[in-house]
Amino acid sequence: MAIAKDENIVLAGDIGGTKTKLGLFRRGKRRPLLKASETYPSGEAPHLEDLVEHFLDKHRASVASGCFGIAGPVIKGRVKTTNLPWEVSEVRMKNRFKWSHVSLVNDLTAMALAVPLLGSRELFSLNKAKIRKGNNLAIVAPGTGLGQALLVFRDGRYIPVSSEGGHADFSPNTETEVELWRYLHKRFGHVSVERILSGPGLVNIYSWLRDSKRFSEPAWLVKSMEEIDPARAIAEAALTDKHPQCVASLNAFVSILGAVAGNLALTAMTTGGVYLGGGIPPKILPKLKEPIFMKAFTNKGRFKEFLQRIAVRVILNDEAALLGAAQCAFGRLA
Repeated sequence: MAIAKDENIVLAGDIGGTKTKLGLFRRGKRRPLLKASETYPSGEAPHLEDLVEHFLDKHRASVASGCFGIAGPVIKGRVKTTNLPWEVSEVRMKNRFKWSHVSLVNDLTAMALAVPLLGSRELFSLNKAKIRKGNNLAIVAPGTGLGQALLVFRDGRYIPVSSEGGHADFSPNTETEVELWRYLHKRFGHVSVERILSGPGLVNIYSWLRDSKRFSEPAWLVKSMEEIDPARAIAEAALTDKHPQCVASLNAFVSILGAVAGNLALTAMTTGGVYLGGGIPPKILPKLKEPIFMKAFTNKGRFKEFLQRIAVRVILNDEAALLGAAQCAFGRLA
């Protein structure tokens, strides 16, 4: 599909360990407007440039600027992806595709940029607290990995602050979580939060419960985990209450997610709200609606009431990071 020449066309990308989304956007009155998009399995391409070239062969357009949100630390316009064997460079992308501007940002930075643009139908409220505009925001996004980012409000606008907080130490809150830490410490050495709050992390929790002989593992569940993504199999069995080990695994996941989100809210004083993004939260929304998450989120001693006043929302728009990358690309043209 060819798109008419337009100096305001930008290419945005949301590059994760599992899939890569690319989209062409035009300027809109309130936010960028998506004109064409494709999703590709990230692991099947040797380089990001190959996916971009394939995309532009199908959707021909004159691109003025490109921005890519990538799962990994971006340093001086370069990034080595955390969960992919890719190295991406702004200079290399600019030279290959002859665009005026190319920006690489952390994928959670891209998602953070989208948050102020989202409408009420693109969010689900986990508590009754109201969003307070003009205050700091936090984003916690479990998916293939665990991303965290902030939006700091200064001089009338939001400034994104990227992080690699998903690789910070996991801090147990209960004796049971101490057992989980010990189990993972034997396997991995350093136990990051991402080792628990991600798709592979949910499988790690399940494996700990299985190996600790707390539950028996039925043949149908083993088969299900072989046929589809193991984390998906565990989550689906938990949400349909098909096996107590899966329920216990997802309960532990959600409780630790609540604690981590509450920690970030305190660290950055995110009185403007905490947003759960990534691929996992929308899929486990029924479990997030239960008291487990909010109980862990507010379980901070003397600051319980403070956290009860912070709005917590689940991002339902699975193209939020793509939208944020487009917003970033248009910002480079300003």
